[in-house]
Amino acid sequence: MVIEARPSRRVTGSEAARIAKQMYGLDATATPLSGEYDDNFRLETASGARYVLKIMRPGCDRAFVDLQIEALHRLAELPVPRVVDSVKETGDGRLVWLLQWIPGRLLTEVRPLTNQVSASLGRLLGKIDHALEGWNRPDAHRELKWDLARAPWIRDYLRYLPRNRPLVERVLDRYEAEVAPVLGQLPQSVIHGDANDHNVVVNGNEIALIDFSDLHYTATVCELAIACAYAACGSGDPLGSVAQVAGGYRETHPLEDRELQALLPLILTRLAVSVTNSAYLKTTHPAEYTSDLYLSVHETPAWIALEKLAAVHPRLGRYALRGVPTTLPIPKDAAPLLENIDLRKEPYIVFDLSVGSLMLGADPRAMEMPALAETLAGKMREARVRVGIGRYNEARLLYSSPLFGTGHPTEERRTIHLGIDLFAQPGTPVCAPLDATVHAFRNNQRHLDYGPVVILRHETGGNTFFTLYGHLSLNSLEDLCIDQPIAKGQRIGWIGAPPENGGWIPHLHFQIILDLLDLDCDFPGVAFASQRELWLALSPDPSALAGIAATPQEPSKTETLASRRALLGRNLSVSYRDPLKIVRGWMQWLYDETGRAFLDLYNNVPLVGHSHPRVVEAVERQIALLNTNTRYLHDNVVQYAARLTALMPDPLRVCYFLNSASEANELALRLARAHVGREDVIVLEHAYHGHTNTLIDISPYKFDGPGGRGRKRWVRVAPLPDPLRRDDPSAGLEYARAAGSLIDGPITFIAESLPSVGGQVVFPPGYLAEIYAQVRASGGVSIADEVQVGFGRLGRWRWGFEMQGVVPDIVVLGKPMGNGFPLAGVVTTTEIAASFDNGMEFFSTYGGNPVACAAGLAVLDVLEQEGLQANARVVGDHLMSALRGIMMSALRATDPPSIVDVRGAGLFLGIELRDGDLASDAVHRLRHRGILAGTDGPRHNVIKIRPPLVVTREDADFFATTLTDVLATNGHE
Repeated sequence: MVIEARPSRRVTGSEAARIAKQMYGLDATATPLSGEYDDNFRLETASGARYVLKIMRPGCDRAFVDLQIEALHRLAELPVPRVVDSVKETGDGRLVWLLQWIPGRLLTEVRPLTNQVSASLGRLLGKIDHALEGWNRPDAHRELKWDLARAPWIRDYLRYLPRNRPLVERVLDRYEAEVAPVLGQLPQSVIHGDANDHNVVVNGNEIALIDFSDLHYTATVCELAIACAYAACGSGDPLGSVAQVAGGYRETHPLEDRELQALLPLILTRLAVSVTNSAYLKTTHPAEYTSDLYLSVHETPAWIALEKLAAVHPRLGRYALRGVPTTLPIPKDAAPLLENIDLRKEPYIVFDLSVGSLMLGADPRAMEMPALAETLAGKMREARVRVGIGRYNEARLLYSSPLFGTGHPTEERRTIHLGIDLFAQPGTPVCAPLDATVHAFRNNQRHLDYGPVVILRHETGGNTFFTLYGHLSLNSLEDLCIDQPIAKGQRIGWIGAPPENGGWIPHLHFQIILDLLDLDCDFPGVAFASQRELWLALSPDPSALAGIAATPQEPSKTETLASRRALLGRNLSVSYRDPLKIVRGWMQWLYDETGRAFLDLYNNVPLVGHSHPRVVEAVERQIALLNTNTRYLHDNVVQYAARLTALMPDPLRVCYFLNSASEANELALRLARAHVGREDVIVLEHAYHGHTNTLIDISPYKFDGPGGRGRKRWVRVAPLPDPLRRDDPSAGLEYARAAGSLIDGPITFIAESLPSVGGQVVFPPGYLAEIYAQVRASGGVSIADEVQVGFGRLGRWRWGFEMQGVVPDIVVLGKPMGNGFPLAGVVTTTEIAASFDNGMEFFSTYGGNPVACAAGLAVLDVLEQEGLQANARVVGDHLMSALRGIMMSALRATDPPSIVDVRGAGLFLGIELRDGDLASDAVHRLRHRGILAGTDGPRHNVIKIRPPLVVTREDADFFATTLTDVLATNGHE
């Protein structure tokens, strides 16, 4: 195989625009698009019409263009480009043709791929291959380096590989042994042949395929193999990704078993061809390699995917791509697993050991020995049972062995329990449920956290399967030997005690296995959630064989999302393209239903950390005694008011307590209007203050947004200070005077001390001092909305208004003051409180109740005693420095730069990116890398950082490093 040389000179945009005008009469700008040999351009006219202009390589055969055009005509009912006009020829003999532009985003721009997108891609390719079945042209039989039927050409180029040449050689050997002999006998057809990220367009839920320049006649299954190879690149779970694409493909184009047998080796071969081609061009044509988006971006992900997929057991790979075909009839007359304990007749208790277990709670100490052992033993004593059951298919955070994952907390770990646990006294005899033969055993105490383990082989109903027994005692194995017959009900060992049983609470781990994959005693008892269905198919539910009812399961994320959509209002939004189901929170970490950890840099409400034990304890202690309304005297509310006002400057000395920030802002407006005697309000552009009717009326973010009804006559909207002028002394006076020009009598001014929804804005010096002075001169009052930034989040300042050196007339506080427990507050002056005391009673049934105030008091204790304001300053300064370093690097590396600004204080930071799409994509990629962030600002292009105040420098470094990588690989992960 000779690698075809690329054109030495590429057509420029101005030349393409001239050709479009001459050939098709289009006045359009021309933007270059990716292309390996041909020159492709997006044309856009003044009216907004868009096309694709294809200028073929010099010497291109007309039949090759006709081949693509006929294929597109055959696929006209599918989402592929339409041919707009006839083929033309330039003066130098290059063929030119015009295609419809398909709107949307390239697949590379929406990575990481969701399962839905991957499956949709597979379904589309299946439809395309189905539509092209039986179509053949002589010019489709091409000598193409990407044709997997010609893959052995890379053997002559392996010397260019910079690393791991033996791996590529093994892949080639496997191809020649397993694929080459049968490839010509498999179904053949013309295929698209290049479903890479730059040739797939995503528009909402629709998938389209473009660029048919790699059409060729070959084994049809190669279409799927090529798409799977690209799907595996950049995926944290390559096997799962290819399984999703293959599953979608099979829905619209079923595959024969022999095609499925060849699929994984073909995927590996496609990756091997890719890395070899890249290595060759990097060595011999470095400039071409560097400028080629396909090669330079995909090379490293291709190596990673190749290494991971090559390590997959061949049968496991086939199961992933086609499903586990074996069914297992469970005999109904199985013997009890535990001697003299028949669970069909004897009561037992089922434990919840899941990630979201209410029994265990969020504190990791509850999952450590001996605390966990005592918890389970206590529950068994209360229930008066001899056996406790640990559930099958349960996601757990209990596993700490290096086997289950030792990387960063956000990296995926094995969490899905593939068997059941029978907790019982150590020394309890364990028996075979069916006739069997000893297949394997091992007495390594620490092995796989199983401790001593026995595997039995069973033959029943024409099926062979295995059962595994873990956490036995060492003497269980003394009399066993391989291939030893075991009769049903025969004792095979005893439940072990720690430490010989692997260090666990005494119990039997019991698991069914349909295919040991040559792993024997190394077969996992816990799986990665990303491969959950595959491993559950290999280890079906053993409950019936153990004599117990199938243990209940929590609803899946898909089921929960469906129920939410059916039962809750549709405009109750869900974060992220791939929604999260969060079931546990601990300090700065949130955990989904599979046990995946996410660093929470987004949720400002858990101020001192999710499930902080001191806040939890205070709430538990008080709610166990009393929770009632404030018509009754109670010390908690006055103690909290005293503590809170002591943290405020004079003259802020009167408190009101409520349940939410919306209620608090609503009350603040009532206080202001009672004092001013007028309803008129000045607010800032893009402000948001709550969800009640009145607060929507003073929130431009809402009343000027979708579904809004516009500004009310009594609302004046002042310009939001430009955050890029925050250090300009003249800007404060300029913007304050612009706001002051709206004053036409006594008025209320309300603003966040640092606007959050407005884009994490820091006011310029003197801004609040000047506008507050003008408002007071009018006889009005100023309200500081401190919901986002209060209680030390800013590090150097406890309150945001302190940053501007002012004291407001009314301060509004929100749920961070109760760490998420419903507690909000308003603090004002005695004078304004007196105006509000006008004869109309104020009452909030549960505002300031004893439990909420207990939470609030605990939060104040934690803030002070754990030095969290100082931590916000130290970690915030460290993160700010790192982010500004990233910004400076981005300014030098890209044009236009990806980062426009970094601003904020303490742990209230904003990272302004050049546009909303880039910010949305970055947040999407951060979520898939285990970091939760969000976007705000008028253009939704500001990534907001406002984590629990317990985050560490290490967390900050992790975020900075990940953000750097995300921005550098934007669209190419």
